[in-house]
Amino acid sequence: MSIDPITLSVIQAGLQQVCDEMDLSFSRAAFSPVIAEANDRSDGIYSAEDGALIAQGAGGLPVFVGTMQYSTRVLIEMIAEGTVAAPKPDDIYIVNDPYLGGTHLMDVRFARPFYRNGKIFCWLSNTGHWPDTGGAVPGGFSASATSVEQEGLRLPPVRLFKEGVLDPEIYAIICSNIRVADQRIGDVKAQAAALMVGEDRLNALLDRYGDETVQQAIAELRSRAETQMRSLIDEIPDGTYTSTAWIDSDGVVNEPLAINLFVKKTPGHLLFDFSESSPPCMGPMNSVLATTLSSVYLAMRHIFPEVPISAGAFAPLEVIRPEGTFLDAKYPRPVSGCAAEVSQRIAEAVFAALVAPLPDRVTAAPAGTSGNFALGGHDPATGRDYVMYQLSGGGYGGNADHDGLANGCSTIGISKAPPIEIMEQNFPVLYHRYALREGSGGAGMHRGGLGLEYEVELRRGTARASFVMDHGRFGPQGALGGEDGAVNEVEITRNGEIYTPEHLSKEQDIALSPGDRVCVRTPGGGGFGDPEQRDPDKQAEDKRLGRI
Repeated sequence: MSIDPITLSVIQAGLQQVCDEMDLSFSRAAFSPVIAEANDRSDGIYSAEDGALIAQGAGGLPVFVGTMQYSTRVLIEMIAEGTVAAPKPDDIYIVNDPYLGGTHLMDVRFARPFYRNGKIFCWLSNTGHWPDTGGAVPGGFSASATSVEQEGLRLPPVRLFKEGVLDPEIYAIICSNIRVADQRIGDVKAQAAALMVGEDRLNALLDRYGDETVQQAIAELRSRAETQMRSLIDEIPDGTYTSTAWIDSDGVVNEPLAINLFVKKTPGHLLFDFSESSPPCMGPMNSVLATTLSSVYLAMRHIFPEVPISAGAFAPLEVIRPEGTFLDAKYPRPVSGCAAEVSQRIAEAVFAALVAPLPDRVTAAPAGTSGNFALGGHDPATGRDYVMYQLSGGGYGGNADHDGLANGCSTIGISKAPPIEIMEQNFPVLYHRYALREGSGGAGMHRGGLGLEYEVELRRGTARASFVMDHGRFGPQGALGGEDGAVNEVEITRNGEIYTPEHLSKEQDIALSPGDRVCVRTPGGGGFGDPEQRDPDKQAEDKRLGRI
């Protein structure tokens, strides 16, 4: 018996609403500004059989669309093998191990089995960026780490909540290994509460339409997403398309890393081959497999946004495992830069490969860096330690229809920079400048959007600053004759002298004293098309306003 289109549409919206309410609950209850204000989190529903994605919140980070599916599947497999304790109702597992389907250690995932009639109907899962998980530097972004242990505490899947009760021993282990531990309870309870909200809302949906009908709808939505993705892929002419994207350096060896991509299009199918990329690197710019896969998925979501989020949308996308490259990191390779930086270079490589066959859908390269800036220290005014995490936007690439967006969020997510008023209220800092970066967008028929420039001063106490960013050596790529966007720039002023990191936008443990300042200028987007074809009136306006 087939499900009617109206019921299917209503259930689809209902599943989406469950995830959206989990997202909202998580952000509103969390203590950390990076979650509460920047929305660096995501919530979703996953299959009980294989962890396949059923729905994800519209306000969640797209990069988690593949990693949470991967980690849920690994958790299910480990439970079946007996290497992880079997679940009971109201249990919640915690895991941040990058090699088990994660990103970097700061992205902490919770997973809760959802029971109906005594059986697991599905899994509810979420990810939140904790400001710190220990390691060599506050915030976890150790630019010169050579092993994952230097980046923080690595947690395998364990039950943090057992039948609804927080395990005090496991929580004590976590708190004993991270900075500002007393503040984490707010994020932990917010993350757990979001899953409880999801359980309530999903029960209401199932009570209204029935378990069998909802299961049928889930299967139909997965099938339709696959069919739609295959149909859209067929807009691409059969053939092989290539591109290269560059990482500035790994933070340890000051040499670029290449992402070499070959995309083979056959009817209804895309094959992604990264096997000729650079080998594993010493520093933290390695990517675990789950993040590499998710980066391809989110890039295709940018290109074909009309396909509903579902595991079915990924079925036509085959990624050859890039063994022997830095895009398939194995323990103990450091990986703090994989989620926020390498993932965006992977997406950039996908855009660069497909912009020629899909010029009406694909943009020039966006800024492609999350601008990870962590500051940790002691505030004498409060008598407390703190860890501040700042992310920032940049310019989007121009496209066939219009110029790129200025100061947009990163390619991998919809995280926004926390308001500077919140940052100044929570931490001993003062922002002297927070403005669009004039002249940073690449020229083109449609120019790239402008990046951001901000300058922040340490007001009191002492602190240590760390950066894991990218695009400091190579600007975002222009497309079809467009020029590259401006590179990322970081300057530290200490005792009146300006210091520029050797690795341009990667450095750690920079000692700051009161009055010292950090200035960051994020990249502009790449230009699209020949600049000579730009409308003369727009050229005159660009020059008058200092956009180029």
